[in-house]
Amino acid sequence: MNSSSRRIHVIDAARGIALLAMAIYHFTWDLGNFGYVAPDLATTGGWAIFAHMIAGSFLFLAGYSLWMAHGRDLRLPSFLKRLALLVAAAIAITVVSVFATPDAVIYFGILHAIAAASVIGLLFLRVPAAITLIVALAAVLLPHFVKFDALDPRYLAWIGMAAHPVSSNDYVPLLPWIGPFLAGIAVSKLSLTWLKRQRQLPQNENVLTFLGRHSLIFYLLHQPILFGLVYLAAVVMPPDASPSYLSSCQVTCERNEDAAFCTSYCACTLDTLKKEGLFIPLMRNQTTEKDSVALGRISMMCSIQ
Repeated sequence: MNSSSRRIHVIDAARGIALLAMAIYHFTWDLGNFGYVAPDLATTGGWAIFAHMIAGSFLFLAGYSLWMAHGRDLRLPSFLKRLALLVAAAIAITVVSVFATPDAVIYFGILHAIAAASVIGLLFLRVPAAITLIVALAAVLLPHFVKFDALDPRYLAWIGMAAHPVSSNDYVPLLPWIGPFLAGIAVSKLSLTWLKRQRQLPQNENVLTFLGRHSLIFYLLHQPILFGLVYLAAVVMPPDASPSYLSSCQVTCERNEDAAFCTSYCACTLDTLKKEGLFIPLMRNQTTEKDSVALGRISMMCSIQ
């Protein structure tokens, strides 16, 4: 079975929607990184759920497309070409992150996960859809119940059962994220024949289908462009870092103190830091050893007010 005789617009469009959602999320992360919004906005609450939904949709669509492109009969040259592109792009992102975000290197992000899942997914091309769905569900649930300290290092944390994985700006371990990929394979097996009989939706190709056809290029280019635009904006119109500082201070303080104390403490430290000319150096991580003494004094003073 060769399911690649024609592109299915709705799959390309769905991939295009996922790409735009990802761009929105990354733009929000960039705003937080430069201080236009709270630095933890993109990694907490609804935005964190949004990020998980985006990752899940990409992996589901990748699994759906694997079956759509090959069916039960693997077209090895085509598969290896696509895999090589994914691996090269994943390695490039890791290398760039070593220099751009050395404290949160991307050692197993979304592209790494799709590449690894694509190889494992080959084992399920001839497996019944029902069994594939059961394995997908098990993959999603397993890391919530089984974790090992021994799997914490980067070279093992990609498996997904690390108790304390090393921090990363894009951590998409194999477990549980191969779950949506395998679910995509299963759903593709169950629905592809029916879907190919339907009229194209959208009927004509559009911006979304175009993005979906060129998803890897969009993925590699969109973040450098967005990051650069926010950086230029920060140069021309520097953000007021006060709300970002207060939000971060409040969250950190409330780990040990009550909310009312933390509100007063954070406001006090903000005002004093500004008066003594230490606020901007602190936010830019440019404080000296001499400044550390002053920072300690400010913290102590505001704690006993």
